[in-house]
Amino acid sequence: MSTAIAQVLDESVARPTVEPPPVPGAPETCEIAIVGAGPYGLSLAAQLSARGVNFRIFGKPLETWREHMPKDMLLKSEGFASSLSHPSKEATLKAWCAARGLAFRDRGLPVSLDQFLRYADWFQKSYVPSVEETYVSSLEPSGDGFVLGLENGSRVVARHVVLAVGISSFADIPETLSELAPDAVSHSYDHRDGAWFEGKSVIVIGGGASAVDLAALLKDEGARVRIVARDKRIRYHNPPDARDDTFFAQLRRPASMIGPGWRSWACVHLPWLFRLLPQSFRLRAVKRHLGPAPGWFMRERVEGHIEMLTGHSLDAARMLGNRVLLRFVGRWNKAVTLECEHVIAATGYRPDVSRIAFLSEDLRSRIATVDGAPQLSASFETSVPGLYAIGPVAANSFGPLMRFMTGAEWVAPLVAKHLALKVSRTRMAG
Repeated sequence: MSTAIAQVLDESVARPTVEPPPVPGAPETCEIAIVGAGPYGLSLAAQLSARGVNFRIFGKPLETWREHMPKDMLLKSEGFASSLSHPSKEATLKAWCAARGLAFRDRGLPVSLDQFLRYADWFQKSYVPSVEETYVSSLEPSGDGFVLGLENGSRVVARHVVLAVGISSFADIPETLSELAPDAVSHSYDHRDGAWFEGKSVIVIGGGASAVDLAALLKDEGARVRIVARDKRIRYHNPPDARDDTFFAQLRRPASMIGPGWRSWACVHLPWLFRLLPQSFRLRAVKRHLGPAPGWFMRERVEGHIEMLTGHSLDAARMLGNRVLLRFVGRWNKAVTLECEHVIAATGYRPDVSRIAFLSEDLRSRIATVDGAPQLSASFETSVPGLYAIGPVAANSFGPLMRFMTGAEWVAPLVAKHLALKVSRTRMAG
């Protein structure tokens, strides 16, 4: 299919007309409000729309993916695990690529960030054109519902609220770096490109995809980069192998949307069972299973091109003039001191209700938590009736699947069905 035809297909669904902000005054009302327009928020909205359930959704579509991921990134998730959720078979990434003559394979062909964003933009315009690109600035309980204060000054009363807040509030920077000058330290979340670091010396702390992807980008844009990781080696994903698809190979290590192996298979197919396991086991599994691991395709891009120090943990940090001194400790407590102009913590994210700034103190205090994340029912409802949480904040309850975009394909239909029933019952009772 020609590029011109593909462009027509992409532009065939017009952007919704942006209405002027309502005049502050009496709040508007709705049954369901979704806070966040990332993969989970958009997927839930698309599923609700397919069921004919009215809702409102607030946020800038895929903002984290558009503004806080390395611009040349390739997705770690395979093609078959990189779709947003809608009942139509035409809504998948595979179908979108086929309609435009774009290369696609279920496995073995990495999806570029640019390609995924073009697909997600089409998905949003096609299935969730009602996204309101404004932030929620406050959320507090009110009667049998909630009041949302919006950035544009208006207020909305909703009976049910779904927090689909993604990772934007949860960047985890080691306390050891807290005494450094603000312009000398940052998190990997802060960087889409590396132009500002051209000619500068940078140390990236971490051994996962965020660290390796960003370090590669910085080097390509002229920075002098070094990676320091706690593990003894960088644990890249294994490249695809045709032998993995044989009967006995699948019996030994079945494929799943988050990786091979029976534990990953169970995380994908039995997240409802994960929630019933002892809390200590769940927390340990979320922390340890599927730890930091760059995509297999990054190995040749960084090894031999970027200096790495593995098996060393950060021990101390201080400024020396306008430079940063970092002390790392390795095996046998042997210390190494490194110097740079800027340090980037690619140290992941830690979902914590206390860091969701728009929650009122009253509401925050009423949400039961598990290691900072909300404790959830089988339908993803928090301890506050009518308040739900989906996405990475649900990992402590439903397992590692919630840390991946593909988790939305399981969560969105389930929560949409539950909310549709609740709305229906409320109307019948009224």
